[in-house]
Amino acid sequence: MHDRSAHAYRRVAAAGRRRAESWAARPQILDALTALGCFALMSLDIPGLAAADNSLNGWAATAVLAAGSATLLVRRAAPWVAYVVALVLLAWLHELTLAQFALYSLGRYRGRGAGVAGVAVYVVVAFMLFQLPGWPAHRGDTLGDFLSLVVPIGVLAAGVGIAANRQDLVRALQSQRAETAVLQAVHTERSEVAGDVHDFVGRELTLLCVRSDVLAGRARSAADEVYAAQFEDLGDTARRAHTLLNEIIVRRANAGTPTPGLDALPGLVEQSERAGTPVLLEVDEVAGRLSPLRQAAVYRVAQECLTNAAKHAPGEKVRVRIAVGEGVARVSVSNALPAVVPARAPVGTGTGTAGMAERVRSVGGSFRAGRRDGVYEVVAELPAGLGL
Repeated sequence: MHDRSAHAYRRVAAAGRRRAESWAARPQILDALTALGCFALMSLDIPGLAAADNSLNGWAATAVLAAGSATLLVRRAAPWVAYVVALVLLAWLHELTLAQFALYSLGRYRGRGAGVAGVAVYVVVAFMLFQLPGWPAHRGDTLGDFLSLVVPIGVLAAGVGIAANRQDLVRALQSQRAETAVLQAVHTERSEVAGDVHDFVGRELTLLCVRSDVLAGRARSAADEVYAAQFEDLGDTARRAHTLLNEIIVRRANAGTPTPGLDALPGLVEQSERAGTPVLLEVDEVAGRLSPLRQAAVYRVAQECLTNAAKHAPGEKVRVRIAVGEGVARVSVSNALPAVVPARAPVGTGTGTAGMAERVRSVGGSFRAGRRDGVYEVVAELPAGLGL
């Protein structure tokens, strides 16, 4: 019962975070709601404003306060507009509500320096108004009342805005770091693909060079200089291609250990099962005819999927299916989503999926991953290229 309650709580919390992120993605709506909220609070003072000796009736006071709160619609791009209008309303109507919203906006969207400067000017202006006749008693009849009411309102509003600004900077930095990590993962995967290309293609070119030299020697032994010259030319062409391959592709630091192929999958499955993740591996026999580069891509997808399953769905059975048909090699890896979310978040950079996708696309394939009907599934399709 406790596990189900905890799981339900996590789902509700996750839904709340998604709703918050959804609202955060609509800044215009948030600004409109902020302006409406400010106007609603200020409208509570309309009866008092109409009764005071300021030449405003109820409709005029409503229009003035609505115009003032409307300046919050541009609080992100121009928070100084709302701030200046707030000072005008403070001097004219002794209205403090808009000043709170304006000071928050200054701290939130212009940072600490602007927030501190805004509070300083606000306090000076308010104190000067306090010294003039006509300052309302409910805003502070004595200096002590003034200092305990008007000043803390501005300081607190600006302080909350500055704190929110710091949180925005932290989130932006985290987002930038995550983006950088993904780009780094893609770059690393491309480097590994380049290393695999060098290892696999270079091996074939080396064999071609050796075979051409052998055939050239046999042709020369048979006194067939024409074929001997052609085989020698073929061998020279292969050597030039190998040299060009070395010059174009930047070798990995561990270029002597290329990514394994399908033969290494059983060992990968055994490691996963020892770690507590049962695996059902299904591989078509014809998949063994895939080129080494495509086998490396298949292995990379299976390896990353098994790692992710162990982190995010420990103990759940993983099905790995590698099928070849109609010129397409299809890798599908699926596992049930856990009923209870792991208590501790798994350690990882979150860039494995980007690396898998880059590896598959580097050989002309397509990649998709996501949740479906309580199952997390990764599907990669790449040209089979059998016999190549």
